[in-house]
Amino acid sequence: MGRTSRKKRSTLANRAMAASAALLLGGGGLVAVNVYASAGEGASGAPPGRSWNAGRQMSTIDCPDANIALPDVPGGARPEVDRELAAMDTQITDAYRQFADRKEQIARDPDLAENAVLGPLRSKRAASLDRIGIAIERTARARPQNLDGLAPCSLRADDPGDEGGDGGEGQDGGQGTDQGADQGQDGGQGTDQGQDGGQGTDQGAGQGQDGEQDQGGDQGGNGPEASDFVDIESVQPNVDRPRNRRGASRGTFTTDCGRNENGKFNPDNVIAAPGVSNGAHHMHDYVGNQATDAFSGDDDLAGGETTCRNQGDRSTYYWPVLRLQNGEDENDVGADGGGKDQNTGEIRTPSQVTLKFVGSPAGKVTAMPRFLRIITGDAKAFTNGDANANASWSCTGFEDRQLKDKYPICPEGSQVVRSFAFQSCWDGRNTDSANHRTHVAFAQDDGRCPNGFKAIPQLVQRIVYDVPPGPGFAVDSFPEQLHKPVTDHGDFINVFDDQLMRKVVSCVNGGRKCR
Repeated sequence: MGRTSRKKRSTLANRAMAASAALLLGGGGLVAVNVYASAGEGASGAPPGRSWNAGRQMSTIDCPDANIALPDVPGGARPEVDRELAAMDTQITDAYRQFADRKEQIARDPDLAENAVLGPLRSKRAASLDRIGIAIERTARARPQNLDGLAPCSLRADDPGDEGGDGGEGQDGGQGTDQGADQGQDGGQGTDQGQDGGQGTDQGAGQGQDGEQDQGGDQGGNGPEASDFVDIESVQPNVDRPRNRRGASRGTFTTDCGRNENGKFNPDNVIAAPGVSNGAHHMHDYVGNQATDAFSGDDDLAGGETTCRNQGDRSTYYWPVLRLQNGEDENDVGADGGGKDQNTGEIRTPSQVTLKFVGSPAGKVTAMPRFLRIITGDAKAFTNGDANANASWSCTGFEDRQLKDKYPICPEGSQVVRSFAFQSCWDGRNTDSANHRTHVAFAQDDGRCPNGFKAIPQLVQRIVYDVPPGPGFAVDSFPEQLHKPVTDHGDFINVFDDQLMRKVVSCVNGGRKCR
């Protein structure tokens, strides 16, 4: 599915109807009306075949992420391993559908979860993991250890005492949760990697609900819910910009690639699941390279058309679409990545997209290699935990307050802002890695790159949306991730030509602001 056509419908008043019906704001708190029947947020699970305490609504399926757990994968085994990893995502999606369809029965008979959902899923995962082991052993002559331990999955249950699940309200935000907070202001030198980005994220979220699972939206019946949102005015400022050292690269280079006015969408992920249609199980917005889909190789990208104003930038920039929960459907309501994967609602085109490359507070940067691939954030952070989470949410006029595990409720006249500050250190050798992470890294707290890595221009994305006030929106996600904000992520493939990349480096190192 290369492109999803858009339906033009519903006025702003129509779009605001669901949100205004769902919220009453007062005193910094949040009171929601249960206008949708979506699953509750899960924070813990019962082992397969075991029962759980009465009154704890099972919400989702929690599986070990084999991609994170695998060691380095030999190049010769990569295509087969990537296909099996994508198949395992499809297995979880199918199992989640089975679980959702039988949720009431499972609540009455917990053994049904093992017999009808978890058992069959475990068998399918074990077969895929065995094929992964064989593929790696065939090339490396050594089979990865403990693959069998990645096969079992469990159900996660609501836990009123731990709202927010692995996102952890007020916890440390992980790598770069404050990154990009100052974008659109002074050029983005404040990329606070590794700093505590969670202060205030639990303020005003779902208070006064008395444990009820009141919903803030409807994404195919699996979230989001009211506790996934917070009034931005109740959050304390939490952005702490790193100090520039002598020799810092203070310049910026901004590339204008539009806002996806072309309406290019697909549910592929050419980085994480190359060669696999619907490898993401959610829809992506694309700007820049128009040739990008699951089957795009480097040559395809090099020859692809681009929406970027500077034709020397044919890079690929993509992220999960944001949808309004207003009762309207897109044309993808019956398609992979859309309704088939429980991503429903009207896709909202950003009102502004800023793609800015910034420098290092610790020194000069070097050119990034052509076809470098970077994924920032974790599409499975709700079940994986937030170690790799790296999205920031805020509102215009309040960007000194950044959220990682909550969506913001912005006051009238303010727009929703989502930001990604990508990894800014490169290993100097590889354009990708087996888990799509270890070839790049975030700078350390002092702004320097880890040993063995060199600083490159850091991509900072700032995406702004004009949405009705209230909790009536969410990003697309894998179905079992329940549309949590902590799962937000961005993807980038560098297809700058050599001349333009030299200009980027010169501008950044020279302290100039260039376009």
